[in-house]
Amino acid sequence: MPTITVIVLIYNVEPWLRCCVDSILLQTFTDFELVLVDDGNPDNCGAFCDEYAEKDSRIHVIHQENGGCCAARNVGID
Repeated sequence: MPTITVIVLIYNVEPWLRCCVDSILLQTFTDFELVLVDDGNPDNCGAFCDEYAEKDSRIHVIHQENGGCCAARNVGID
């Protein structure tokens, strides 16, 4: 089990998502998992998350219908 879990809530942030995920993955500390919660995005964020998960086993993606940040955060914690 990883030492740290990083949860990123994603909704309508396509222009900034790649920079965010790359920044997390480039950290010198590597014993973490990254949970990307796709909160029913109207853009291509969900597909982007799936592509990253295929490339890095530390990334886990959760797709759900839009429920707002509290619901997305709780799903990520679960």
